[in-house]
Amino acid sequence: MPPSPIDAWYRKQKWREFPFQREARNAYLEGRDGLVHSATGTGKTLAVWLGPLQEWLNENPVWTAKTSVPLRVLWITPLRALAQDTAAALAAPVAGLGLPWTVETRTGDTSSARKARQTKRLPTALVTTPESLTLLLTHPETRERFADLRCVVVDEWHELLAGKRGVQVELALARLRTWNPKLRTWGLSATLGNLDLALNVLTGTIRNRPEPASIRGLVSKRTIIDTVLPPIVERFPWAGHLGLSLLPQVIQIVEQGRSALVFTNTRSQTEQWYQALLKAKPDWAGRIALHHGSLDRKVRDFVENGLRSGLLRCVVCTSSLDLGVDFSPVDRVLQIGSPKGVARLLQRAGRSGHRPGCESRVTCVPTNAMELVEIAAARDAAAAGRIEGRTPIRKPLDVLAQHLVTVALGGGFQSEELLAEVRQTHAYSDLSEVEWQWVIDFVVRGGDTLGAYPEYRRVEIDADGSLQVKSPLIARRHRMAIGTIVGEASVRVQYLRGGRLGTVEETFIDRLKPGDVFQFAGKLLSLVRVHDMTAWVRKAARAAGVVPRWMGGRMPLSNELAAAVRTKLEEASRGEFRGAEMKAVRPILELQAKRSAIPAATDLLVERLRSREGHHLFVYPFEGRFVHEGLAALMAYRLSKRKPITFSIAVNDYGFELLSREEPPFDGIAAEASFTTEGLADDLLASLNAAEMAKRSFREIARVAGLVHPGYPGQGKTAKQLQASSNLFYQVFAEYDPGNLLLHQARREVLEKQLEESRLRAALERLGRSRLLVEEPAKPTPLAFPLLVDRMRASLSSEKLADRVRKMQMELESAVD
Repeated sequence: MPPSPIDAWYRKQKWREFPFQREARNAYLEGRDGLVHSATGTGKTLAVWLGPLQEWLNENPVWTAKTSVPLRVLWITPLRALAQDTAAALAAPVAGLGLPWTVETRTGDTSSARKARQTKRLPTALVTTPESLTLLLTHPETRERFADLRCVVVDEWHELLAGKRGVQVELALARLRTWNPKLRTWGLSATLGNLDLALNVLTGTIRNRPEPASIRGLVSKRTIIDTVLPPIVERFPWAGHLGLSLLPQVIQIVEQGRSALVFTNTRSQTEQWYQALLKAKPDWAGRIALHHGSLDRKVRDFVENGLRSGLLRCVVCTSSLDLGVDFSPVDRVLQIGSPKGVARLLQRAGRSGHRPGCESRVTCVPTNAMELVEIAAARDAAAAGRIEGRTPIRKPLDVLAQHLVTVALGGGFQSEELLAEVRQTHAYSDLSEVEWQWVIDFVVRGGDTLGAYPEYRRVEIDADGSLQVKSPLIARRHRMAIGTIVGEASVRVQYLRGGRLGTVEETFIDRLKPGDVFQFAGKLLSLVRVHDMTAWVRKAARAAGVVPRWMGGRMPLSNELAAAVRTKLEEASRGEFRGAEMKAVRPILELQAKRSAIPAATDLLVERLRSREGHHLFVYPFEGRFVHEGLAALMAYRLSKRKPITFSIAVNDYGFELLSREEPPFDGIAAEASFTTEGLADDLLASLNAAEMAKRSFREIARVAGLVHPGYPGQGKTAKQLQASSNLFYQVFAEYDPGNLLLHQARREVLEKQLEESRLRAALERLGRSRLLVEEPAKPTPLAFPLLVDRMRASLSSEKLADRVRKMQMELESAVD
């Protein structure tokens, strides 16, 4: 029997098909859905792509170059930046096999001319984003144009799974499966822990289909994780104190390879490290660049092309380069600061050696000495396969409301039929009849409070019961606002005479006045004026400037990494210091043990200390910053119920501090009461400014649900305008429609997204079982010191803070025996 054309193509490329790639191809040909989980750069794309090609070859043994092949494959990518690279990767085997297939992209970056051409004829394979696919579903003719669709591939599924964009994909897939019950759905994923759940969410709840395939690829690809060790380890570390002091070592590592990616955790860090590298190595000008999501698309394209071609030797970047783009020349990856998650570290490591059979390597650069423990813990967790899972969202009614308008616009629907379709998704599998009717009423009538306003009566019911959008104005506004990505309002940054540089958050620009200098896009800029959501700038000559601080810059420790850190500390409590990082941090931990204690994984360490500031209560759950924010507020609230008392709070990834002028009522009974899960949700909301938090959460919900329109191109609304509009709705609903389900959703999102209630509940259960260690050191310990520094940050400039910290360190060192 002659070999198949695909087998012959593999031989021509001098490649060997991996068993997992063959397994995926065969599963597809059997009519099965599936998820391929494999390390970055091991051939996941080919594993899924060659099945549809083989199927077409089986069905069409004879063809010519003029054969017209309609749309057969939709390829969904989470980032527009990945679309062109993905299309090129898909087109290579098509050209190698000589198939008459066409591969094109359709995203927000696609030209209007190409979109118009696609309106007449879609390509054989279309690479698109969740938003662009949803936009296609608003057109009635899409169903006919998708008549030959055989497969939908969702790339980087782990990136979409835990957000509202993932729910948007679920709803779109349910729509496509209704049109074609035999449609196959495949996902690609790397660095994901809960694979079974990820597969279930991807394939929906329909059970009259073949068993979906869960295929493990080359997850055993070798990854080297090493660390730049600081020459001196201070025994009283604080966040950020190392940072750029390790710049010479970073430069040396970059010079060892052909090209390197230097990952940071925040866009602000990216700007600072780029400037520092360029200042230290001016001869690198033109061969070093920076890349983050706020830069203009043309700037990012230039950087990505420079990496591919080998023109650039170093790019300082954020998670904007975490995903799928193939930069084969990259042979070194550096991580500035703790990765905060095992999956994130492995994902970034995979950007080097991005080819099957090549090892990946990531070198971590700590920004404070305690991050050495996190790096050692991340290596252990990665070796043991303890990788974070992603928790999918359940029943976001704002996304459902948007989807109903989309389907009503795309030809209309019958209520009972669409309800059955929506319940086929994981997100809405337990959607009740009451919730469904509430959302129907919301899009048809505006709910109980907005019925008097025509713009909120978006969907009309025909005599036959069909629900449709008939207003051209509502149709236009809905198509322009489709999507679930809602961030801080952004202001364009543009030269007075020249091109656009990108965007910064409006809250940053609000703090500047004309003439102020700031760093952005790797340049020093002077603000000239702000007009029509544009910050007009010119180049500045001053040597320094402020750096934009984007919201959400501080990532917390992940659940898996937090557990691994607790394990490393338990080893240290037994005198075990395995690995270079733990040996380097040994003086810190030995001093911690001498002054107080190092907690085991089953311990909860509490330190009580009195100073001139008052009474300090340091608590160390080692659960991550977000959990500690909730725990600190919860404990302060519960202690204040025993005795009226006011606390100042500081938190970091290892613990939190409660500071009061008078002694807090803390004892064994108080500890038990503080760490119970009983009444958790109510106590959490009571302990925080829950109303304000819910209002901020409601702004996103109002935008997705269509209550607030972000404005037309060139006429965008400011964050203040959007917040004012959503606040008005919030207040009206709270007063006149307290049962409004969007209000309940805002409360849920505050608890889960901002306070991580489910993880906080699990932490409380663990702490309730832990052995309580209460120590009363005479002086602050190494674990307490960074919390003291964090509390001072709000009131001191960076220079004054550094001076104050050095003085405190000298005082504490002099007290060490």
